[in-house]
Amino acid sequence: MASFCLLVTHAPFEQQHAFTAYRFACSVLALGHEIKGVFFYQAGVQNANGYQAGHSDEFNVHQAWIELGTQHRIPLNVCVTAANRRGVINAQDAKDNDQHGFNLTEPFIEVGLGDLVELCQVSDKVIQF
Repeated sequence: MASFCLLVTHAPFEQQHAFTAYRFACSVLALGHEIKGVFFYQAGVQNANGYQAGHSDEFNVHQAWIELGTQHRIPLNVCVTAANRRGVINAQDAKDNDQHGFNLTEPFIEVGLGDLVELCQVSDKVIQF
C-alpha cells in the first residue's frame, strides 16, 4: 500500500486536469492505497470555490471533492495566498476584509506552502495534475 499526495494546479472547468485528479483519487482509494491529502495550488484553488454554478448536466467537480474528502477523511488543503488572490476566501477573511460573503467552505481548509512540504514528506508519491 502506497500513500499519495495530490497537487492540483488547474481550475475545474478550464481543462480536464482537476477531473482527472479526482478520478485518479477514486482509483487509488479503490486499489487500497491511501491519500494523505490533496493540495490545491495556483488556479487549482478554484476547485474550492463554492460559488461555481455549472450546467445541470455537467459533472460537479467541486461537490465531488467535498464528498470524496468527507467520505475518506482526506484533507482538502487550499493555498491561502493563491486562493485570496483569486477571490476564494473563507468566513474569517471575508470578515477581516469587509466582504459580504465567502465561498470557501468545509471540508476545504486554507493552509500555507509549509503544509504542502509536510504533506510531501509524509507521502510516498506526489502526483501533480
